[in-house]
Amino acid sequence: MVRQKDTSRGRDRDTQWQEKVVEVSRVTKVVKGGKKLSFRALVVIGNEKGKVGVGVGKATDVVNAVKKAIVDGKKHIIEVPITKDFSIPHYVDGRAGAAKVFMSPSSVGSGVRAGGSMRTVLELAGIQNVLSKQMGSNNLLNNARATLDALSNLRH
Repeated sequence: MVRQKDTSRGRDRDTQWQEKVVEVSRVTKVVKGGKKLSFRALVVIGNEKGKVGVGVGKATDVVNAVKKAIVDGKKHIIEVPITKDFSIPHYVDGRAGAAKVFMSPSSVGSGVRAGGSMRTVLELAGIQNVLSKQMGSNNLLNNARATLDALSNLRH
């Protein structure tokens, strides 16, 4: 009997990952000859079944920045417990930098009550009913990371 070599390297073949670009910003670095322009991409990746991650990539063009962000997002995947009502099990809060977020479970049909990058993270995690609030910062990256911090603090 001949064994076939497993080429998946630990990746799930059956899960369909979805990526959403949250932000692409132009950043410059002052060097001796002037200013060097590059792009920073913020991407949220998830499978809508309880796995989600946030990635950041920088490159001299947008396409490579997004590719790097997707690779970075796959490295920072977390698993989120989801109830049968497609909500979170209990109240939770998270922090990243100056950004503070809190989330509480809500009843069926109320939808995702969140804004900015927090909504994108929750939707790609597969959460459909949640009440949330972001405070302290309008930075998309810190709000996305604070949301991941809150989701990682959830207990089953």
